[in-house]
Amino acid sequence: MRARLPLRLMRAATFSAVCLALAVLGHVAAGGSWPRPWVVAAAGAAVMATAALLAGRERSMVTISAGLATLQLSLHELFALGGVEGIPPPHPHVRGLGESLGMLVAHLTATLITGWWLARGESALWVLLRSAGRRLGAMFPLLRPPAAVARPPGPAYVPAAPVPARTVLRHSVSRRGPPLPAA
Repeated sequence: MRARLPLRLMRAATFSAVCLALAVLGHVAAGGSWPRPWVVAAAGAAVMATAALLAGRERSMVTISAGLATLQLSLHELFALGGVEGIPPPHPHVRGLGESLGMLVAHLTATLITGWWLARGESALWVLLRSAGRRLGAMFPLLRPPAAVARPPGPAYVPAAPVPARTVLRHSVSRRGPPLPAA
């Protein structure tokens, strides 16, 4: 299933907003100064363009996390260089990420947690879209595009295959058993 332009732009905007917010807030929380507004705007446009190019289809957690880590590293270095009048601000980032192992671990941890969170949202979105597509296709057969190849004569109505419960209930929580006694 491929994403059309409105869905692609919505997914790219969500990824860009999360990526940019994580980079700016992480930069400031680690002791850096607030990046200049034009630097943030330029970085946001670059992240949005990159995300829009890659948002054409569903992405895995590994791909999302790798892209997020690469963009976070790039934004981190951009913000470290975007100090007042081109002079980098004095903070632990001045010599790059390699200066402090703790800072590197903090950046990677935040990136992996955010990548996992975005991947879960991505997976839930695509499950919802596939389910809605199947249901709408079954409810409104006239909305389906006509087949290019003529079908051989056969039964007028062929029931759709049942949807396996695992894909429909993929993100639900099931707790079986009797209720706990009142305390």
